[in-house]
Parts: sequence; C-alpha cells; structure tokens
Amino acid sequence: MTAVTWDQQLIDKYNINGPRYTSYPTALALQPNFPHQKVFETLASAPQELSLYLHLPFCHKLCYYCGCNKVITRHQHKADRYLDMLAQEMAMYAEHLGDRVITQIHLGGGTPTFLTEVQLTRLHTLLNRYFLIAESAELSIEIDPRSCSDDKLRHLRALGFNRVSYGVQDFDEKVQIAINRVQDTELIKHQVQLSRELGFSSINLDLIYGLPYQQPTSFAASIDQVIELAPDRVSLFSYAHLPQRFAGQRKIPDSSLPSAPIKLELLQLGITRFSAAGYQFIGMDHFAKADDELAIAQQQGRLQRNFQGYTTAGQDCMLGLGASSISQINGVLWQNSKDLPDYYRALEGDELPVVKGFSLSADDRLRAALIAQLICHFELDTKTFSETWQIDDFWHYFAAAQAKLQPFIEDGLVVISEGVIQVTERGRLWVRSICACFDAYLDSEATAPRYSKVV
Repeated sequence: MTAVTWDQQLIDKYNINGPRYTSYPTALALQPNFPHQKVFETLASAPQELSLYLHLPFCHKLCYYCGCNKVITRHQHKADRYLDMLAQEMAMYAEHLGDRVITQIHLGGGTPTFLTEVQLTRLHTLLNRYFLIAESAELSIEIDPRSCSDDKLRHLRALGFNRVSYGVQDFDEKVQIAINRVQDTELIKHQVQLSRELGFSSINLDLIYGLPYQQPTSFAASIDQVIELAPDRVSLFSYAHLPQRFAGQRKIPDSSLPSAPIKLELLQLGITRFSAAGYQFIGMDHFAKADDELAIAQQQGRLQRNFQGYTTAGQDCMLGLGASSISQINGVLWQNSKDLPDYYRALEGDELPVVKGFSLSADDRLRAALIAQLICHFELDTKTFSETWQIDDFWHYFAAAQAKLQPFIEDGLVVISEGVIQVTERGRLWVRSICACFDAYLDSEATAPRYSKVV
C-alpha cells in the first residue's frame, strides 16, 4: 500500500463507533436462552474440517489496557480445575463430531503461557483424546514473554506447536509502565530468535497504537525494532479506551492518551514503515510478509475473517472452548458464559456452558459474505455476487446501503463503476465504516453505542 495522507476533516467525519466484523452479525446480536439442542444439531451438519479456539483466562498480572475476559491470580492450581472443566466440555462436543478433523488449534486468553509445562502437556493430551487432529494441523499460541521461559518455549515446540504470537504492544518504557506491562526488549528479541531456531513456522508480534504517552517519534522506534526482528506477521491493533466497561482502564488517565490526529499518525507510521519493509497490508490491523499464507490467500482471493481475525481456515467452522469462547459453525453462533463460576456450574451439572446464541437468516448469510469480501479484499463484483446469492437487482436489495455509501463515494473512499464496489487505498482505513453501510443491525440502540471507534 502506498503512502496516503488523511486530512483532519475526514478524521473527524469518520472517527465513529463501528464493529471490527470478525463476524456478521457481531457477537452483540447473540440472544440469551439459546437452546443447547440447536448446538448439537449444528454439529451434526458441521464441515469435515474444523478449527478450535481455547480461551485460557488466567494472568499473573493485570495489563491496564486489556479488555479481554481474564482472571488475575498467582494461584497456579486454579488452572488445574479449569482444565478439568475443559475436559468435560471437550467430551460433550466430541460425541457429536464423529470423524471430523481439527486442522487448526489456537490458544488465546488471558495468558495461555500462564500454564506450566505439566499443565500444557495435560491440555495437549486432552485435545488428542477427544479430537481427531490432522498431522499437518496448525497449532498456535499467544505468548506473554514474561511468562514463557526458554524451557517452556522448547516444550511448546516439542508438543507440536508451530506458530507463536508475542504480545509486545510497545517497546517504549514509559508506555509500558503506564499500561503495567513492563517487559525487557532483550527478552523479546531472545525469544523471537529462539522461536526461529526451534523451527516455529510462523512468528507474529502484536503492537497497539493509541496507548498512553505514545508519540510518533517513540512509536516509530518501536516499529523499527519490530521490523528488525523480522516476524512473519504483525498485528497493529487500535486501543479502545472504555474505562466504563473495563476497570483496569480507569488507571489510565484520559490526559495521557494521544489525540485522534496523533493516533491516526501512529497508524500511518505503521502502514508506511511496514509496507516499505516488504510487508503486505492485509487490512485494518494485520501485516504479513509477501510469502506468508495470509498474504498469498489475499492475493488469490481466498482470505477470510473470523473471531480470530484474518484467516485462511474459513469463517464458519470454528468451535470455541472455555469461558467466554464463541463458536461459529454453519451459520450458527453461540457463546459460553464469561463468568468462571457460571461456566463451572454448568459443566458440573452436565450441561453445556452456552449462554447466548444466534442463527443467521438468509439475509444475514449474504450480508456476512458481502462484508467479508469487502473487509478482506476491498472490492466486490456486484453481478457475480448477485448470481451467487440469487439476487435479482443488487442495488434494489441494498438500497439503504447505497444511500449510506454516498458520503464515502463523495470523499473518494469508495468507487463504484462497471458493477464493482472498490474501497480505495485512501478508504482502507475506514473499511469497517464502509462495511457498516451493509449492516442491517447497526442502527439498533442495543448494539451501536457499544462498538469501538475506528481510530
């Protein structure tokens, strides 16, 4: 992506609340009292190949910026009980999956590396006991460098993990102190190098822009350090400051946060410098080397998006395990209880811990496909789409969306010509807002105020 300049008028106009579209409808559409029988019926018709996401909520220390579902504790034994409950949940699902094969497993959190080597081995054993895992499966894990020794990293590789993602956020010490996540730069460099030596096939580094005390000069230095480490992928997430929802964020003074123009400048730095270093701007918050499978999938029109972000594994074949996890299979979404005692209580009563769910309508499915196409590939052939989804007249069907797109067209962020909707390079920053034009739920008072801002 070439360098693009955004003016303040556009920033003010389009810096609005909007979803990240890791699903459509978003998780905010999920409804309580979702029948568990619907989950089992959905599994009966699940695709042959599935992905697994496991949420491991424990952290040794609170990072003030974090909005994830987490439990802060120093008591290691709490993870043992959690593994007991995960085993029961796995058993419930396993009897309905038959010979379906797991091709991807991702451990997220929280801090997955909170688990000891013994606990990680136990989790690995449970997964192999209850699921048929492909020999070529992708096994990935999110790592907090502070909780992952060299021996633990070697152990993960020995268990078969082949992808790692390190939470860097920012290398600047002042920023690290402000977010209560102080981690030595040399430690991160060492672990990245060791990961490479151990043969992990993919290394990702996470950065966050919009954190307290971030300025263009210091953030540029952090970006340059990431480039020097040469990860295969980089995630560059926008910090959403929502202290009314996340107590930890109340420890971050509003006055310490960069202004919207500065925050956008931080994003521009990331796009410009990573692109110059040979990374492909996948979109929104991801960069990948040109030979990475994400970049190749985008080049070939195969890139997709699910609750884990951009993916090559499909957006409608993911089973989530653990507290707060969300599943999406065959047009059905369901979510586990976020509250750990409730999660335990359900499983101890031999019930799924599912508390919310949603079944996509025909209209939901086609809008999900359209939004996924735009957010992954930045263009849509309306004729081909209409034929695929059996729509007689595309713009008649999406009349409301057409009206909402008009400001983006006038501002040069979207071009519509010869039956193609194209998000311009200038418009990629606001692709979420462009996709929102096609969102039939966005006007709902129950959902719109809770979405995060674009920048």
